[in-house]
Amino acid sequence: MPGADARTTNVASTDGVTVAVHDFGGSGEPLLLCHATGFHGRAYTSLAGALRRHHHVFALDVRAHGASTPPTTDAGFTWSGVGDDVLAAVDAIGATSLHAFGHSMGGAAVLLAEVRRPGLVRSAYLFEPIVRPPGPPSSSGNVMADTARRRREVFAGKPEALWHFARNTPLGDLEARSLAAYVEHGFDDQPDGTARLACRAEHEARTFEGGGSVSTDDIAAVACSTVVAVGLAESEYPAVVMAPAVVAALPHARLVTYAHLGHLGPLQDPDTVADDILALTGHP
Repeated sequence: MPGADARTTNVASTDGVTVAVHDFGGSGEPLLLCHATGFHGRAYTSLAGALRRHHHVFALDVRAHGASTPPTTDAGFTWSGVGDDVLAAVDAIGATSLHAFGHSMGGAAVLLAEVRRPGLVRSAYLFEPIVRPPGPPSSSGNVMADTARRRREVFAGKPEALWHFARNTPLGDLEARSLAAYVEHGFDDQPDGTARLACRAEHEARTFEGGGSVSTDDIAAVACSTVVAVGLAESEYPAVVMAPAVVAALPHARLVTYAHLGHLGPLQDPDTVADDILALTGHP
């Protein structure tokens, strides 16, 4: 399935953030794509292309990711703030109800949005949503933050970045179109000819460390039809281990597994994931 071009609108969120909302077009009920930490909405261009035959597809870049701005203070780096960004995108779209796709952090953001506006989300396809057990957050966020701070930010140009990622895991496992879109729209060209990550390493780290994360206790009132999907190729990933508890916490959820996919599954095999999203939204 071909990819999709997008028209981008910038809208205000909380904490001084300006959120980029991407309109991929298509016909049918609106469907919003919410990305994983460290990525951006246009990385899912292939997925959007496969979905827009039955939906009007939108995506957003949450705070400090892609074309969106960071919060004006450190206190704005919260998962609650990411939920604000999703609702700002919904308001910009002008939708009172929609279908939603959420990947990793984006899955938690979809649930946050539905908790705040019950009935907003008609159906939710959540690929390895980051939803923690009840009680205080674990230290895993700090481990991910440490990894983010070591991330290489600057390359000689986008071609070098693409070549680097294509030869190394985990991004080397991405479908070629998804990897190309990640690089093209996830790096900013610099005056000296280099390319720098739009989501700065420190901003990604602060996102992992931010408060307001979602627990299974928080989502019991989410009543929409939900798929919680996991990739068994990385079966020890925390979101995979937690998935059965997430399904149990949601009144109308079921678990879907993919033996050939890892945590970046929607970017590894967007066509298969799109087929299952469409089945959930009533378009098998």
